[in-house]
Amino acid sequence: MDAREFIKIGMSAERTLVVPAERTVGHFVPGMPMVYATPMMILEMEMTAGDAIRAALQPGWVTVGTEVDIRHLAAALVGATVRTTAKVTAVERRVIRFEVEAFEGARKLGEGRHARGLVNVEMFNKRLGA
Repeated sequence: MDAREFIKIGMSAERTLVVPAERTVGHFVPGMPMVYATPMMILEMEMTAGDAIRAALQPGWVTVGTEVDIRHLAAALVGATVRTTAKVTAVERRVIRFEVEAFEGARKLGEGRHARGLVNVEMFNKRLGA
């Protein structure tokens, strides 16, 4: 399957999250501040990228994260409303590339690039013996 046939540059999505204590660095690492953890911000960016193209995927196909290049620019406290955005910037045969960002209001919390690979679930599971 060739993603260029159905994924278009400019496809985008947005998600909003109110930061819970369970997504802070202090939750995972005792003694650290209770601020939005970088891996959790990246997770939300990846999920937003998946949202941007999910409706265009054919049944039996998904995308999986393959690359992240993210800068975490500012902290957000528990209870902060964080908005993540993702926009398709390039489409290759099996790889979709995104620009991703995270904001609290107008303040940018993070930015970077992310790539997702196109995967046939049945073939993927067979290959892994699942």
